[in-house]
Amino acid sequence: MPPVAPTFAASPAGPSPDTPKDPAYTPPPEPSFRPAGESWVWFTSMGLAIGLVMILGLLGLIISNGLAVFWPKPVVQVQLVEGSQAGIRGSPTFGGEHVKTQEKRVTQLDEDGKPLPPAYEYQFYVANRDAYGFSFKYIDRKEVLAITHPANAIVAERFSLGTAIFLPRELRPFESAAIPGDSPEFIPTLERLVQAGNERRREIRQIERHQIGAINRELSRLHLQRRALEHGPNPPADAPARLAAIDARAATLQAEFEGLAARARQLRERQAADTLSYVTLSGAERVTPVAEILDFTLPNQLGFFGKLREFVVRFWKFLSEEPRAANMEGGIFPAIFGTFVMTLLMSVAVTPFGVLAAIYLREYAKQGLFVRCVRIAVNNLAGVPSIVFGVFGLGFFVYMVGGSIDQLFFSLSLPTPTFGTGGVLWASATLALMTVPVVIVSTEEALAAVSRGSREGSLACGASKWQTIQRIVLPASLPGILTGLILAMARGAGEVAPLMLVGVVKLAPTLPIDGIPPFVHLERKFMHLGFHIFDLGFQSPDSEAAKPMVFATTFLLILLVVCLNLGAILIRNHLRKKYKVSTF
Repeated sequence: MPPVAPTFAASPAGPSPDTPKDPAYTPPPEPSFRPAGESWVWFTSMGLAIGLVMILGLLGLIISNGLAVFWPKPVVQVQLVEGSQAGIRGSPTFGGEHVKTQEKRVTQLDEDGKPLPPAYEYQFYVANRDAYGFSFKYIDRKEVLAITHPANAIVAERFSLGTAIFLPRELRPFESAAIPGDSPEFIPTLERLVQAGNERRREIRQIERHQIGAINRELSRLHLQRRALEHGPNPPADAPARLAAIDARAATLQAEFEGLAARARQLRERQAADTLSYVTLSGAERVTPVAEILDFTLPNQLGFFGKLREFVVRFWKFLSEEPRAANMEGGIFPAIFGTFVMTLLMSVAVTPFGVLAAIYLREYAKQGLFVRCVRIAVNNLAGVPSIVFGVFGLGFFVYMVGGSIDQLFFSLSLPTPTFGTGGVLWASATLALMTVPVVIVSTEEALAAVSRGSREGSLACGASKWQTIQRIVLPASLPGILTGLILAMARGAGEVAPLMLVGVVKLAPTLPIDGIPPFVHLERKFMHLGFHIFDLGFQSPDSEAAKPMVFATTFLLILLVVCLNLGAILIRNHLRKKYKVSTF
């Protein structure tokens, strides 16, 4: 029987080339090597990149404009073309610091009504607001004949009249011969007199704020004692003798007060003895007490390292001094300190309440309709406008709680309120109430992330539920809890609207924490960097002059928030490594 040829089944890959093609056959699609959704990944990454560029650009703008405030700029003197009426009070010259060159906003037309090429103008910071009535000068570039840099131009920081830019003319020290401005002894003598004036100013401050302030506090305490003896329900038998002792002590303090006030008047009279004659760059002659000058520089004679040194000195003064001249001059130390203290108190207040509420909702409360309603209410509180919390804090904390404290413990001081008015305590409590939803939500998520095996292992070893939460769950949840605290600090440090109702002020004469017993004064009003920015930007008498201070203060507010957050992040990372548990 002949062999039979083997037969093979058709290959699943498709018909062979020799097989006739079926007109209804459709070949399978070519395999695609691009994963599904890859275009959306690229789209979201592009959005992230755009967001990062916008954030970095904004930070770069704030940092560059904020730090440029402290860098010394050269002083220029502008010579106008003949017949120009653009000078200051008819003067053919003026000068100051060149701020920028910009295109004029008004479009000029020729005789045929066609627009001319764009024109440009200069902006100069001329200072000398007491002499000119303004701080900035705009001038058309066509009006400028020449620009020079006078070597002897002085930029002086004054105590109450703002910055002055001038050419020295004559210095008249007390009981000494006059020194002309071109003398080699002029600058060293001016430095010595300015330093002496600053020392006398510090002495006056020591007398008025500390010594006279202590006398006033003692007199206030004696006044309260007198009121208690005179109007108390049960006056003691020795009340007349005690009143006589109070009067004697008050007379002694009054004599000390008069002596200190006389000393302060003598120092102020000595401050006005040394005078400086100078000429502004527009030609106006002025005379000022040397003691009015806090510091001065000759910017046109400074090299790079000289400017760098001046930059460091100005930046340190900005950080360490108090504001002056409607907050447009001086430093912002009270605002930095007030922001730090308020944020710290808010963090101390919000953490225990937020953590305890999250523990109850997650670990103890029976999951049901009530707990779901509570969670919805917490999430809704996170979206309530901050000004609403400010109104609530004013009504509840200030008027109700603070007023009750005054009635119970400070009734002798009424009608002057102690705690029944805005203060750093009520501001911290209001912001803590505003940020507690953030802490509750983040703590609940952190508690839920702890592995079930860790809980069951602790319970299997005989620990109670609270011991398990205390020693296992909470340590493992600390990084997540700190994440919520970081978010709360970042939001609370930048809030302004509620603080305007519960304690922040434009200028606070004292700090919430100082060397006066009891050292921590939670009832005092305070300054805040956010409100300081608002005050400079929208309530300043010269918004154009205050614009550099706005950028500098904004830069410091961002820096403070970043430092607080970095500190909390470092603590969180340390705790995350310390209490790391395995998940199973």
